[in-house]
Amino acid sequence: MIRLTHAQLLIADISGYTDFIVNRTVALEHAEQIVSELLDAIASSSRHPLVLNKFEGDAALLFAESGDDPAAAAHAVVAQLAAMFAAFAQRRQQVADARHGCNCDACTNVLGLRLKAFLHSGQIAIKQLHGFVELAGEHVILLHRLLKNPVGEREYVLATADFCVHWPPAHAVGRDERVACEGVGEVDVRVLQPAVLAGNAVA
Repeated sequence: MIRLTHAQLLIADISGYTDFIVNRTVALEHAEQIVSELLDAIASSSRHPLVLNKFEGDAALLFAESGDDPAAAAHAVVAQLAAMFAAFAQRRQQVADARHGCNCDACTNVLGLRLKAFLHSGQIAIKQLHGFVELAGEHVILLHRLLKNPVGEREYVLATADFCVHWPPAHAVGRDERVACEGVGEVDVRVLQPAVLAGNAVA
């Protein structure tokens, strides 16, 4: 079964995960437990209309169908994203406190992990196959391509111009960037600090 719909798309990606796993002598089991706890905090912060589609390694893919009011859906996503950053920071501190007695690299570097978020808007295909729900289409591909970008900060929100059409407050905060995406071309985006989300979640 395949259904086409317009949606607001979000990837919440744990920054620093690669160094956390690859570039250290890490207790892999502890590292995966920590990342799982942080992803749980992100997922637990999502509410209707935002839906968790799946976890992708160190990231979570979520979407909200736009329905008759894309702006309302976009503002709801931003409000929940603000809550996700707060929940991530709180759980990260809790995990660090709970693991202070362990000297493995994973447990001693919990506070070095950060969260990045990527927002886009467009038509997607929702496919149901063997009990799984898959998001497909060029806009889903573009969202994933945005993860590779020249933004220097370790924690930020990157919103495409297509998303910002439905969330005008983005134009009052942050800065403009242009990201070259493989197979897509240059994409205009807005880069914001997470702290501005809470005060700009409503129109």
